[in-house]
Amino acid sequence: MAEQTIVGIDIGGSTTKIVGFGGESGNRLVEPLFVRAADPITSIYGAFGKFLDTNGLELGDVKKVMVTGAGSSYLSKPIYGLNCETIAEFKSIGLGGLYLSGLDKAVIASCGTGTALVYAETGCEPLYLGGTGVGGGTLVGLSKKLLNMDNVDHIATLAEDGNLERIDLKIKDITKSDIVPGFSDIMTASNFGQISDLATRADIALGIINMVFETIGMLSIFAARNHGVRDVVLTGNLSRVPQAETVFSTLNRMFDMNFVIPEYSAFGTVIGAALAGCAEA
Repeated sequence: MAEQTIVGIDIGGSTTKIVGFGGESGNRLVEPLFVRAADPITSIYGAFGKFLDTNGLELGDVKKVMVTGAGSSYLSKPIYGLNCETIAEFKSIGLGGLYLSGLDKAVIASCGTGTALVYAETGCEPLYLGGTGVGGGTLVGLSKKLLNMDNVDHIATLAEDGNLERIDLKIKDITKSDIVPGFSDIMTASNFGQISDLATRADIALGIINMVFETIGMLSIFAARNHGVRDVVLTGNLSRVPQAETVFSTLNRMFDMNFVIPEYSAFGTVIGAALAGCAEA
């Protein structure tokens, strides 16, 4: 395995994700990990060292290093003397999303600080579709101002006791017509459009999370319909927030979609970067 290990690194502002593909066939996924640090360079070297140690690898065991992410611009020289190749983030998103989901074609929604949408199809170059500034940064920023909280795990835990009836305006609140049969009672007409004076911190936390996921979900639906597919693969750190499953399951039923949150979804982009290296090997 060691001689064939190809390493992918996704460099963020202060978080670096790293993964490898190895084994005799070169296609065994080495379990990914991430490291947080005060700056990208510290994060890069910390992640790389931890990855080698955790998997019992030496520098000489690494065949190739594939680098992606916004923070890759900070990397101006080889890592520990290893040659690094930069891969476009949108290509990495597409390749990683298809690999994790097992689909031949899909829209990939990379849910990070903001959200990027990519159309990916096996055998074709992934296509960047655009995106939205609504994402994890929105969730943290609004929560910091409204709840004095900026830890996503803590916000999600607080939201478990939330009630959207005290936050959102629903279709049922403004019309007696069943606009979408069976769903008018839960369809959102306006996020935070009916916030009650009695709304609790838990209600507000759930409202913020719901607003972010509904925005990502609807933009993804529009993109998927434009490309004639039903499948949307959710990747990125935000996809691991527990409430994601509930929101996107509802959107599946409501709009006849197939939102997928695969195992290792948080590592979709870095897995795609490593896969690009495997294809070139």
